[in-house]
Amino acid sequence: MGSVAMEPEDIATYAATHSIPLKNFTTICTSVTMIHSMGFFYHNNPLLYSAPLLLMQFSLATGVILLTSLLLKPLGQPIIVAQVLGGIILGPSILGRIDAFIDSFFPLRSFILLDVISSFGFMFYFFLIGVQTDPSIVKKIDRKTFAIGFVTVAIPFLLTQGWSALLKTHVNLETNLANSLPAVALAECVLTFPTIAFFLHELKIINSDFGRVAMSSSIVSGLCSVCVMTISIVAKISSGNDTYNVLSVAATGAVVALVIVLVIWPVLKWMMRSSSPVGQPMKESHVVHLLLGVMVTGLFSHATGLHTYYGPFILGLAIPAGPPVGSALVEKLDLIISWVFMPIFYAKNGLVMDLCALRLKNYTILQSTALVGAFGKFMGAFLTSLLCTKMPITDAISLGLVLNAQGFLELGLFKMLKSNMAIDNEAFVVMCTSMILITGGITPIIKRLYDPSKRYMVYKRRTVMHARPNSQLPVLVGIHNQEDVEPTINLLQALYPTERSPLAIYLLHLIELVGRANPLLIPHKLTRRPSSKASPSEQVVNAFRKYEQRNESLVTVHPFTAISPCATMHDDVCTIALDKKTSLIIVPFYKRFHARKQRMINKNVLEKAPCSVAILVHHGGLFDGSFNSRSGAMTLTCQNESCYNVAILFLGGADDREALAFGTRMAAHPNINLTLVRLLVDGSITNTSEDVEENRLDSEVLSEFREGMADNYRVMYVEELVMDGSGTMAVIRSMENNYELVIAGRNQDKRSPVLSGFMDENEQSELGAIGEVIATADFMGKSRILVVQQHTKVVNDDNENHREKFREQSMTIDDVEDLQIQRR
Repeated sequence: MGSVAMEPEDIATYAATHSIPLKNFTTICTSVTMIHSMGFFYHNNPLLYSAPLLLMQFSLATGVILLTSLLLKPLGQPIIVAQVLGGIILGPSILGRIDAFIDSFFPLRSFILLDVISSFGFMFYFFLIGVQTDPSIVKKIDRKTFAIGFVTVAIPFLLTQGWSALLKTHVNLETNLANSLPAVALAECVLTFPTIAFFLHELKIINSDFGRVAMSSSIVSGLCSVCVMTISIVAKISSGNDTYNVLSVAATGAVVALVIVLVIWPVLKWMMRSSSPVGQPMKESHVVHLLLGVMVTGLFSHATGLHTYYGPFILGLAIPAGPPVGSALVEKLDLIISWVFMPIFYAKNGLVMDLCALRLKNYTILQSTALVGAFGKFMGAFLTSLLCTKMPITDAISLGLVLNAQGFLELGLFKMLKSNMAIDNEAFVVMCTSMILITGGITPIIKRLYDPSKRYMVYKRRTVMHARPNSQLPVLVGIHNQEDVEPTINLLQALYPTERSPLAIYLLHLIELVGRANPLLIPHKLTRRPSSKASPSEQVVNAFRKYEQRNESLVTVHPFTAISPCATMHDDVCTIALDKKTSLIIVPFYKRFHARKQRMINKNVLEKAPCSVAILVHHGGLFDGSFNSRSGAMTLTCQNESCYNVAILFLGGADDREALAFGTRMAAHPNINLTLVRLLVDGSITNTSEDVEENRLDSEVLSEFREGMADNYRVMYVEELVMDGSGTMAVIRSMENNYELVIAGRNQDKRSPVLSGFMDENEQSELGAIGEVIATADFMGKSRILVVQQHTKVVNDDNENHREKFREQSMTIDDVEDLQIQRR
């Protein structure tokens, strides 16, 4: 018997580990009457029957890996470490040393069924890897990333080959070890794009600038690794007599790939054209056809002498990454393949890995070879990134460490080398343990060194309050779906863009990354005609395009689409806000339970944004009939007397001052009536020095507001004296059905008596104490709420002088003048 997952040599190793006598072993027998157990009540041991035994093996493999991942979670370890360790725990290194455990749960007679199951999971996992790999990312490779990727493979290749030659010359090696050493040296200089992409995804830095450099470099490294492996195989063949067989296999592989690309690919395009409309799930019948294609291509590959996973992998590459096909397949297959079938693969690997049987000398030699390869990868990436990209030294160190990550594909390579007898079982065990040590060791170091939020620090406040008067106001708008468009455009129109103070809107349509390994940030070009391309962003972009056309010379729209994981989607938001120097980010708020991911994105944006943030809570019905999402038409009128009533709740603090600046801009709109409600407390409360400074700033902005709005009959200033939280609630209740929009700051002094009973001092809320009350109050009806947070995080010049000098080199003249004014 033989397959991808378990070879006869593995069974022989397993038998030798547990002292099972095998002589001329060729067959494993299983009784056809021992499939289903009648249960304990009939005095049957379920583990003696194939079906319950298989269920127990599934449970053990998945349970041990899941428990290991939970135990390693505080250490921030990637899932591959838990998976390989889980297999080792079940093997002869730990639990497998107990004969009763092995005889009961992993007897030799169960290996045929386990072999089939693990091979099945292995095949579908490779298919998913192909589906999530987007070949078009090759277009993003430039000279710098090409240099990093090439050198990251070239240096470890030279070092490991030199090291292995040196060991073979000066150290007395056993025959098996001497034969395995060149293959070990070759395998340790290999790296693959999917492994790096999944590793970056786990570190939550996949869509940062650093992550994009790492992925582009890994594409080059992966291609170079394939070339190195191919050249090594050809060189080995040239010294033997297997040239014809290898060439025939290579020709067969090419034919299989062509059939998939030239036959399957056109069928897939037809399926997509005839599938459900954009944004709708793919038809179930199409998913079934694709799964059938996986099994057929796997069968064809195996029948023609190729590896079982070759055909499914090529088929996965032919399928377009992302929606509708790729995302549907990943959603339906990823969980069951990763956590049901693949644990069996790791468990079977662990059953033949006996760490206690390793000999110190052999382990030292093999481990040193792996470390030399890791050192070569690190130095190649580190030095090239420093010289070619002028990357900061900490980022260059992190890049060198990231490109040392190993995962499932590397484990599959080790398994293939063992199956082809290029390495022995001892070398395989050492390479697996080396993978755990290297990948597990670099992960906490990377997390300590690289913090993507640090690059969002700026040298002056980017706020509406501190924006230059009579100048363009840059605003970033985050949109999740079509229902966010109407209230957001209404709010932008309320900001009253003029020729002296126009709006520059950076539209970012946020789409969750599903069905592809690499995130995308796609810029769109606005045209006079609506887009004819069927894309998830079409309706959103067209609505803002119409809005721009109806406000020509007053509004400019720059649309983007960000496809990335929800856990790191805030990086796209903050990156664009940083690069475009926006003063404000506007994102929608969701009260629904299933909108947990969107609320997580909002919290991350609030924490790391390089400018002020406004969260818009809309209940619908504000401008009935005033907005057409298809045309983008906008008329700012409300239902009563053609006016739009806006209220600002002012308690004091930086966020409330930013809310006031927001409202001040709205007050210039001829159809807006603005009411500023200031809540005052008993003056007998003792203030700290910090509170005195805040009160001074509050008084200054309020005085400027009252002076500036003295001649504006549409602006009203009201002071309300409250003693505690109940008084504040009474003021909020008095706003019932009186205002279409209520603006409030997110953060206030939680020790203030006006907030007593609203929220615990240690509790953190997305909307803040006041915002949460207003947003959840039923008596507010259909009023919309805007919660504002002012940007206050600036770089400390004393600690960041070297970063500031580097940043100033890329600043414009206006930026430098602003920075000098800020310092003074």
